[in-house]
Parts: sequence; C-alpha cells; structure tokens
Amino acid sequence: MAKIGVFVGSVFGGAEDVAQDVITQLSSNGHTAQLYLDPQLDDFLAYQNDTIVVITSTTGQGEVPDNLLPLYVALNDQFPLMPKLSYGVISMGDSSYGEDRYCGAGRQFDEMLQQLQAKPVAERLDIDACVSFDALEAALPWLSRFLKQIV
Repeated sequence: MAKIGVFVGSVFGGAEDVAQDVITQLSSNGHTAQLYLDPQLDDFLAYQNDTIVVITSTTGQGEVPDNLLPLYVALNDQFPLMPKLSYGVISMGDSSYGEDRYCGAGRQFDEMLQQLQAKPVAERLDIDACVSFDALEAALPWLSRFLKQIV
C-alpha cells in the first residue's frame, strides 16, 4: 500500500477537518497516511518517491494560508525536481471573491507541483463554499477516484 503525506493549509479549521477525514479514509483503505499541519520542507521531501495530498483553503486575495506558506516558499526557492512524486490537491475557496482569487492557494500548489515534475493522480478538486456547505461531502467522490489510482 502507499505511503501518503497529507499537507494542510487552513485558516479557520475547515481544511484541517477535511484532512482528518481524508486521513481516516486513506488509513481504512490500508495506506500509511501522515497529517502535516505545520509542514516543513524536509517533511515534504520525505515523500518525493511516494504520494502527497495538499488540502488547502484560500485566504484574502487568493493566497496560501500562513501555516502552509513557508513550505510553498521553500519549494519555490529550492525548486527540487520530484518526477517520482504522485500528488493530489483539494482546494477550498469561495467563488464570490472572483475567478482570479477562487481556490488560488490550491491552484498555485498544483501549478508548482507540475513545474517540479510531480505527477497528478487526479485532477485538482476545487470546492466552492457557495455551492458545497459540507466540504467533506464534496471531497468524497474525488477521494474515491484518487484511491483507485494509487497503489
């Protein structure tokens, strides 16, 4: 089964709640899953031959939350190519803030991971708070498809 790191960017706890449930689902499917609420570059690099999931809300003008920002900056600065890394991104946002800001943090992470040559397991999931009151309910179908793709 897969070794999966779940890296969370959360402001008010919504992304963290989704991540806790994702960890439960991954573990109940036989995978080894670790949650990172204050992720560091070394934590992330430990998975460069495995699988990661980034679950993040979006702040302000489409920015990465403060707890995930140091990792994002470190990856961007050091730019470690990771062609063996498989990944998925669950991005949470509010479309009423405008298309350029909506799910901006997840979009930024997805784009950077692609530039680092990581391979997406599934297309990024954008969860709109204007449409989905329960983010976990919106994430479960995506997670089901994700689980079918990982070994």
